[in-house]
Amino acid sequence: MSTDLEAAIAAGYGFDAPGITFGAAMQGEGALPSAQVRVPLAMMNRHGLVAGATGTGKTKTLQVLAEQLSDAGVPVFISDIKGDISGLAAPAVLNDKLTGRAGSIGFADYAPKAFPVEFFTLDREGKGVRLRASVSSFGPILLAKVLELNETQQSVLALAFKYSDDKKLPLINLEDLRSLLNHLNSDEGKSEMAEYGGVATATAGVIIRKIVELEQQEADAFFGSPEFDVEHFLRTASDGRGVISVLELADMQDRPALFSTFMMWLLASLYASLPEVGDPDKPKLVFFFDEAHLLFRDANKTFMGQIELVARLIRSKGVGVFFVTHSPSDVPSEVLGQLGNRVQHALRAFTPDDLDTVRATADTFPTTEFYDVEKELTKLGTGEALITALDLKGRPMPTARVMMRPPMSLMAQVDAAIFDSVVSASKIAPEYAVDTDPESAREMLGARMARASEEAREPMEGVSDPESPGERRMRPTRPPEKGTDWGKVATEGSRVMRSGAFNTILRTVLGILTGGRRR
Repeated sequence: MSTDLEAAIAAGYGFDAPGITFGAAMQGEGALPSAQVRVPLAMMNRHGLVAGATGTGKTKTLQVLAEQLSDAGVPVFISDIKGDISGLAAPAVLNDKLTGRAGSIGFADYAPKAFPVEFFTLDREGKGVRLRASVSSFGPILLAKVLELNETQQSVLALAFKYSDDKKLPLINLEDLRSLLNHLNSDEGKSEMAEYGGVATATAGVIIRKIVELEQQEADAFFGSPEFDVEHFLRTASDGRGVISVLELADMQDRPALFSTFMMWLLASLYASLPEVGDPDKPKLVFFFDEAHLLFRDANKTFMGQIELVARLIRSKGVGVFFVTHSPSDVPSEVLGQLGNRVQHALRAFTPDDLDTVRATADTFPTTEFYDVEKELTKLGTGEALITALDLKGRPMPTARVMMRPPMSLMAQVDAAIFDSVVSASKIAPEYAVDTDPESAREMLGARMARASEEAREPMEGVSDPESPGERRMRPTRPPEKGTDWGKVATEGSRVMRSGAFNTILRTVLGILTGGRRR
């Protein structure tokens, strides 16, 4: 029986081109060292799914894939929720379990080593390269997801962005957006917005309150200047290995909608900035989207459509995207159908819904005479997975139960001293370390109101004051507007505005795909 399985694996996975090795196929509880399960390097931009219950080995699978991609000269991006991925920066600590696993799957070249890593952070006080986006480039669709707006509120937000574009009012941070919405909610702003269809006062007020809530969570650290240039993800080290960009999110777990949506902005920005490359011999970048279910949670139809669009089109830019989540059911079918490479760790079946998920997952794998896929899904051990991948012609390769190869880097959080040394050695961190303060919507609107107030106080020649016969004094052309205190808006100094040179507007994901590239 094992001979038949070895022959089937050899026929299905026995290509000569460079590839990424998952491990060795299993028969029963043992591995067959000669039955190596691999995916062609050229197919790593056909996207993929890494799924499985908590504790089944998903993080280590990411580590193994990132290591081999780096060795092949392919840059990698990984969002690190739990902090475990930081171990890529240090070599593994040898023990009998590691060497035993390597020997049992025929991994003869196994040797501990560290990999070139760059650490990133979204936190103002975090260590690593600061990632920021301008509010303008983030756009109304992604921002509506973060603010948890309904469709009516999202449409009002879209009108505000349209107005800012037409009036050339850069939206760098959340203060800019608040100032703009306050202006549109004033008498002057409402008259200007008449041609756009108008803005309901109550709706604008709701959006402003949600922005304030976001600022109170210190989420304004994500928006500002200088905006991050995503092409920094496409670097290689001096030895030719791809740099592994690790976004540390351990302190962001209480803000899942924000960091997951920020990941979508990064993907959209990559699409906007990269040229078409067709089908290269190897990807320009592989992007691992951890905890992907957070991206799809509570997503409206518009947002889902943009995710599907980016997933379908970004492959032509040489970028592969792997969604990492608990169950395939976490990923909408429109997106799931575009994921050619599958690594399925164990699923747990404790409820009737769990059983339905197991059956549905089993049905998506190619049929095989060697495994009962439905049963295997609940029997897989830690570090084992059911795998199918695409061959060089884009066809699914045979389903295989695989004992995954062990990482060559540390399977734990890296030591603080090593982490700090990597951060200190960064060549790009200084470029983004300090918040900058360009002129943007808040200052422009404040200046406009200041000019209007000054003009209103200028004397009107030839107009007498009936209350002061024989004397002349000037009246304003009209009384000052009541409502928003624009002087207060113009001088608001609660935070130093975090903004920088205004890039070509990315706007929404749809805007990116139909518009020009960033400069």
